[in-house]
Amino acid sequence: MTAIKHALQRDIFTPNDERLLGIVNVCKAGKKKKNCFLCATVTTERPVQVKVVKVKKSDKGDFYKRQQTWELRDLTQVDAKDASKENPEFDLHFEKVYRWLASSTAEKNSFISCIWKLNQRYLRKKVEFVNVSAQLLEESVPSDESQSVAGGDEDALDDYQELSTREETDIESMMEMCEYAISNAEAFAEQLSKELQVLDGANIQSIMASEKQVNILMQLLDEALAEVDTIEGKLSSYEEMLQSVKEQMDQISQSNRLIQISNTNNGKLLDEIQFLVNYMDLSKGHIKALQDGDLTSPKGIEACINASEALLQCMNVALRPGHDKLMAVTQQQLLFADLRDTFARRLTNHLNNVFVHQGHDQSSTLSQHTAELTLPKHNPLHRDLLRYAKLMEWLKNTHREKYEGLSRTYVDYMSRLYEREIKDFFEVAKIKMAGTTKEAKGKFATLPRKESALKQETESLHGSSGKLTGSTSSLNKLTVQGSNSRRSQSSSLLDMGNMSASDLDVADRTKFDKIFEQVLSELEPLCLAEQDFISKFFKLQQHPTITPPLAQNLLADCPFSHNSLSCCDQRKDMVRLMMNKIFQSIETELNSLIALGDKIDSFNSLYMLVKMSHHVWTAENVDPASYLSTTLGNVLVTVKRNFDKCISGQIRQMEEVKISKKSKVGILLFVTGFEEFAELAETIFRNAERRGDLDKAYVKLIRAVFMNVEKVASESQKTPRDVVMMENFHHIFSTLSRLKISCLDAERREAKHKYTDHLQSYVINSLGQPLEKLNHFFEGVEARVAQGVREEEVSYQLAFNKQELRKVIKEYPGKEVKKGLDNLYKKVDKHLCEEESLLQVVWHSMQDEFIRQYKHFEDLIGRCYPGSGITMEFTIQDMLEYFSSIAQSH
Repeated sequence: MTAIKHALQRDIFTPNDERLLGIVNVCKAGKKKKNCFLCATVTTERPVQVKVVKVKKSDKGDFYKRQQTWELRDLTQVDAKDASKENPEFDLHFEKVYRWLASSTAEKNSFISCIWKLNQRYLRKKVEFVNVSAQLLEESVPSDESQSVAGGDEDALDDYQELSTREETDIESMMEMCEYAISNAEAFAEQLSKELQVLDGANIQSIMASEKQVNILMQLLDEALAEVDTIEGKLSSYEEMLQSVKEQMDQISQSNRLIQISNTNNGKLLDEIQFLVNYMDLSKGHIKALQDGDLTSPKGIEACINASEALLQCMNVALRPGHDKLMAVTQQQLLFADLRDTFARRLTNHLNNVFVHQGHDQSSTLSQHTAELTLPKHNPLHRDLLRYAKLMEWLKNTHREKYEGLSRTYVDYMSRLYEREIKDFFEVAKIKMAGTTKEAKGKFATLPRKESALKQETESLHGSSGKLTGSTSSLNKLTVQGSNSRRSQSSSLLDMGNMSASDLDVADRTKFDKIFEQVLSELEPLCLAEQDFISKFFKLQQHPTITPPLAQNLLADCPFSHNSLSCCDQRKDMVRLMMNKIFQSIETELNSLIALGDKIDSFNSLYMLVKMSHHVWTAENVDPASYLSTTLGNVLVTVKRNFDKCISGQIRQMEEVKISKKSKVGILLFVTGFEEFAELAETIFRNAERRGDLDKAYVKLIRAVFMNVEKVASESQKTPRDVVMMENFHHIFSTLSRLKISCLDAERREAKHKYTDHLQSYVINSLGQPLEKLNHFFEGVEARVAQGVREEEVSYQLAFNKQELRKVIKEYPGKEVKKGLDNLYKKVDKHLCEEESLLQVVWHSMQDEFIRQYKHFEDLIGRCYPGSGITMEFTIQDMLEYFSSIAQSH
């Protein structure tokens, strides 16, 4: 390091009139080691400037260069990181903090000491030194520049020490006395040597003269030593006395400390006793309430609730360390456990008795409610039991097994009670529902309720989940009847799959709708009230995170257990499981009732779909995961399936239609049936949630109607195909236009198009017969023109000359034309049916077509027989009179 120091002084600092006083080999802390040197320098010229210079080797490594310079006056703090341990790291705080890592702790300490000394000597604003050992820092340094750097460490400043002012003055005066000192240094040195010898001699004489004084001084020192010995003896005696006093004071202090410890311990003991008394003491009133409290009266229940809460608070108190080893605490805990078990047993027995009594109660059967078709209300029972809700919560927190046992008991006995009530309720509903047909009224009026054939009928439907049974076997093939024999009060669609459709009317369906709505309206509040009671009474809403053992037990018995735990909210799962167990018969009974209603009249599925959809929608708005919502949703699937079967049955019956060969077809029964179905459905589905299902059914039915109308028209032998198509599609178009069913707008336009096309076809085909020869003649004329014969040359054709034309025209005088038209009218009248009233429409269309043909004939005569003067035997006005008189005569 010395060689580097001299090299730096020579190469870098001497050219700049600076002296190097301190150096340390460093690199930046925390970065890749790139060594450099921090140098502390002072200028040789006044005023002196102190700097810290960063010197680094050049990239080529052959010389050093200055990289960065800081003024020492800008340094605010030096942080050595650790004053007690060796640590090569240190920080210099200039305008920012520079963190350095020295090559050794010794170099770091030497550099920091040099900085400290320079700061003390040259700077008025002192630098703050942090985490620096006191050994490195000297206590003070004289501020006068005439003194050297404090501490006597001249080597630290490169063995250089400046002359003081006095020394400089003395040397100057001495040099003034010897003017030749500069010109003759040897003479000056010889003069100084002589003076030094003179001074040495004077000093020796002075020493010899002061021997007497030295002796006197030595005597005084001996006397002082004797006095010191005396003082030391007295001090020793005083020390012995003080030692005795110290021992006494120590004893007093120890006694006071023991008294303080005793007081502190007594205070803590009192606190512990007060804690145990305050938190582990149960009043006699609470103990009596737990042991003998009345669980039947409101006041007794309130006292038991307060006592149970106080007991639970005492049992759950957080004991401090060591309390459990106290005999009194152990005895009190045993007392609390005994009181808890005693009260839990009393409470469980009492509530068990209440549940069992309610489950065997026969007073709430439907025998008194048959006429109004209502379910018994359990609000009084719920109100009475809810007084025990807090006790059930206490039991849940203290005796989980008894709580779960009570839950199972409640579910078992209430399920029996509800099963009786629901079965009676649905049996009455089935009797009332079956009474909507005259046959059913007579059937069930003469038999006892529980032995009637209805019970056998409904029992056979329990396992069907609402499937329509026996409908296909009782179906009669639909036969197209004549227009005069067609029923006016019930349609062909109503005949399909019904037990006694002839007895059904609007009042019957309305009555069925009211019965079904009454059933759902009674079930909904019953389930909601029971679900609300279960949540409140069993306090299920407070434990949503785990599935209790009761839920696992119910899962084994519940028919919906395969998906009951799919919901994240375990509380709702628990409530739904209990509700499934209690009301396990509702879904079966509903499916049985739906099957019966569907068997009575397949159109009842429309009412049931609308009502059930509305109630499902209402239940989902209240609670999408509730038992009621889930159950009604399952039943809705069955109702929708029956509705789809009803629509499929109608389509199947259309496909099986057979037409009579002896009577005209007229308006097909399934066409009028679709009209009545649409009128009924529009009434039922007005503002319904499941309108989309009806729209899909409409599309299926109307396509089937279209297809089977064309099928019947093609198979008809008595009635022309165009007439069958024209009349039925006119009826369909009128129906769709009147009902304004938006989803069938395309079918309405298609029906109109088919009606118009077949009307035109029928008119054209029918009008060719009254003027048959004239039609054939002009068809031949048009054929010749089409073959290339010029129109004015047609009359030269032998078969189409003027004479042949006059002969044909004479065969159709006005009288014959009118007769032919009259026969045509009678024929059209036989083809058309009375219900659709299309005769005048067809007759007017024939009139227009006849006039069109007449004008076409006149045009051909004018073009092919010009100047011949040939005209028809009758005029257009004559034709109008013929058509009008014929229509009026019939």
